[in-house]
Amino acid sequence: MRADRVDVSWDAQKSQWLVRITSGEEVLRRHVKLPSSADAAALQAAAQKTVSDEGYEVDASQVTVARSA
Repeated sequence: MRADRVDVSWDAQKSQWLVRITSGEEVLRRHVKLPSSADAAALQAAAQKTVSDEGYEVDASQVTVARSA
């Protein structure tokens, strides 16, 4: 299946990065254990691995990283 959109943002409550995978009306939320100082390349790679682990495909251009950590 193809994900429509993937968003990565810092979850302050859990002190972890949160990957949101959106496919149609379905939204999956998965936490990624990387430091808050992780660079964009590491976050992009972690997001793509998480998407793949969940059985989805996504173009790198569909992954957005919100750096509010």
